Amino acid sequence: MNKLFKWVALGLSFLYVAGAAAQAWPNKPVKVIAVFPPGGSVDTVARILSFQLSKQTGQQFVVDNKGGASGSIGTALVAKSPADGYTFAVVFDTHGVNPSLIPNLPFDTLKDLAPVMIVGTSPMVIAKFHGAPYKDFRELIALGKAKSDAVSFGTIGSGSLGHLAMTQIANLAGTTFNHIPYKGGGPLVQDAIAGHVPLMIGTVFLAKPQIDAKLLTPLAVTSAKRSPKLPDTPTVAEQGVPGFESVAWWGVVAPAGTPPAVITRMNEELVKVLKTPEVAEKLAAQGMDVVGSKPEALQSFLQDEITRWAKVVKDNKIKAGE
Repeated sequence: MNKLFKWVALGLSFLYVAGAAAQAWPNKPVKVIAVFPPGGSVDTVARILSFQLSKQTGQQFVVDNKGGASGSIGTALVAKSPADGYTFAVVFDTHGVNPSLIPNLPFDTLKDLAPVMIVGTSPMVIAKFHGAPYKDFRELIALGKAKSDAVSFGTIGSGSLGHLAMTQIANLAGTTFNHIPYKGGGPLVQDAIAGHVPLMIGTVFLAKPQIDAKLLTPLAVTSAKRSPKLPDTPTVAEQGVPGFESVAWWGVVAPAGTPPAVITRMNEELVKVLKTPEVAEKLAAQGMDVVGSKPEALQSFLQDEITRWAKVVKDNKIKAGE
């Protein structure tokens, strides 16, 4: 009986210490690594979240940009950081692609990082140069079936989610598309507007300003349902590829081993952040549909993304930077 009492007392004391640690956190500045360079959506999201977290907690959340290798350089730094609750990262959809795309990734995406939250998602938009002859997405599929080099599309880079999504669409529809990779969204959009590439795929954040300015015409969105931001644009699933869905996403992770109480507290603080009207407005301006998930939802979603894109990468022999 004494032994049982000791174990119960030990368990209660552990819960007390864990709860106290979560209440005390943060008691010094917190580093938030943005795994892409300044100016992109990951950087913007990291800064929006960090500013509000600083206000809520009274402690500084400091954004540190560590870009390169599709976000894997910054993510590797987080995976190797002390698991003390003072290092987090904002990651992008490449986080679920990199395990199959980058040889010898210096960390295990599922084991070396602790999930905190899916912050939000965004459909991708397939848009055309105004002079391109395609009337709708069904016509693209038919043209690709008729002639292998009839349909060319640009993306922000080889192995990007847009590249993999268009590849999977082609596989499912039994058609062919010719991929033209760019080094980022800026050059892609410039060439799409100029007609140097007839078709592009990118996030709503990237493409919508050009669509609103009538410089590009949207043909399809990649979400399961039409985007409220582009309500007149049909989904890919509506246009010959039933069941297809692929969305860009942003998430927050920490080093594996970060105290669960701190992960829970960070998740709770982020939920408060996302409910703040000015934050919600800013993220909506990024083309984001706010999610604010529990940590376990990110882990499950990430496992599915890794499995899905690994098959596309393998079956189509896709390599990073090619």
